[in-house]
Amino acid sequence: MIVIESNPLDQMKAHAVQMFPDECCGFLFGYEQNDRTRTVSTIRDVHNAKPGDKSRRFEITAKDYMLAEKFAVENELLLLGIYHSHPNHPAIPSEHDRVAAQPYFSYIIISVMQGRIDHIRSWRLNEASQFEEERFSPVHLNQSI
Repeated sequence: MIVIESNPLDQMKAHAVQMFPDECCGFLFGYEQNDRTRTVSTIRDVHNAKPGDKSRRFEITAKDYMLAEKFAVENELLLLGIYHSHPNHPAIPSEHDRVAAQPYFSYIIISVMQGRIDHIRSWRLNEASQFEEERFSPVHLNQSI
């Protein structure tokens, strides 16, 4: 399960709407509890470095990955995964998403239909390198984690 605090969730949504009709992307940071529940407490958006049409693909540079790792270490957080948007498409990973995915990461996908948030889902690779949906829950500031 992945829990997303309200501030990073709001930031991801705003980023997805702002970048529409292009895909947005960014990193998820937080911590993991002993029961393997992950909590996203911080996000950092990054530039979609995909050359050409960005409405159906995103790309994150190696430099941005290194900066994300450095940020995690400096802030005593774990780099938990990546979020990106699917403009005018459901929040279901594409084959391109699957091939580019890394085993440990959570992949949050934000569906943006006609410039408005439609739905959000999270995914992780299983042992067979196929995506399985990861249950997620938003946390509001008045809730305890």
